[in-house]
Amino acid sequence: MGDSLILSVVDQSPVRAGGTAGDALRETIQLAVAAEKLGYYRYWLAEHHNIPNFAGTSPEVLVGQVAAHTNSIRVGSGGVMLSHYSALKVAENFRMLDSLYPGRIDLGVGRAPGSDHLTAAALSYPGSPKDVQHYPRQVVDLVGYLNGGLEPEHPFAQVQAGPDRPQTAPEVWLLGSRYESAYMAAKLGMPFAYAHFFGLGVDEGPSIVDGYRNQFEPSKFLEEPKINIGVQVLCAETEAAALRIAASRNLGRLYSVTNRAKGIPTVEEAETYNYQMNELAFIRQYSQVCADGDPQQVKEKLEKIAELYQTPDLSVVTICHDFADRVRSYELVAEAFGLGDGCAGR
Repeated sequence: MGDSLILSVVDQSPVRAGGTAGDALRETIQLAVAAEKLGYYRYWLAEHHNIPNFAGTSPEVLVGQVAAHTNSIRVGSGGVMLSHYSALKVAENFRMLDSLYPGRIDLGVGRAPGSDHLTAAALSYPGSPKDVQHYPRQVVDLVGYLNGGLEPEHPFAQVQAGPDRPQTAPEVWLLGSRYESAYMAAKLGMPFAYAHFFGLGVDEGPSIVDGYRNQFEPSKFLEEPKINIGVQVLCAETEAAALRIAASRNLGRLYSVTNRAKGIPTVEEAETYNYQMNELAFIRQYSQVCADGDPQQVKEKLEKIAELYQTPDLSVVTICHDFADRVRSYELVAEAFGLGDGCAGR
């Protein structure tokens, strides 16, 4: 697929150890401005709660800020954790954004909590957390509200999501890393974004995406399967430099899965950390699903992932301690694929 790849950005607004959430959010906006100039197609903002490594608790707020600071790049959520919220309210948030920035807004939704169970309970309090079995109904309601109305027999059929009469509607994606989300997207005839960058169960990733593709039922919104794959990437001028910088991401991931998250650590901390054997094994396994290296190596790895999933549509997730290294990684990937030359990224 090579130079025909469509490359986008997923930004989790990482918080540096020693930095603040405010720093991370301002860097998100700076990176979005840079990504648009570099030729990336979309810029999606993540949702996390009670996780020290990430500042993005409200993607709908960041979507508005990023859209306001850019001109043409598509901006959206990657994604809103719909199980916490009212489908009507999410629809109104994104109809508002689409009214302000018509034709540029994406709405990616997920069923995962984006947090631990206690935090999920706090998000619902004084009510109870919604049972995941209601998620399919929420998605159907969300799409209905966004596009002018629910089915006539729906108990809220008379409720219209504002603002009224938008000229366009956000493109809705289902996000996931499991078969359930893939098959649901297929059944509803919606685009599907697979989170390869999670690093969990990616051996099944191609099968999950194939299942979506094979089970896909055309809808009035989408005639053919539409697939995006999110990939963790760290690119630098040399392979040695890339692997050194990526060490901060890897240690941050280790801290996160062992409940020791405290922001993305420095490269120096990663280099001096006393790794146990099981921790080294975890990092080796995690690194295997990432596309790290010099520009040519990263290009080849991303092309291989595109072939593996049979889609030209990839989103790049880049996390490290130093913001300048992060921006430089996106610059090098854009140069490797010629995004600014108009031959890729669309």
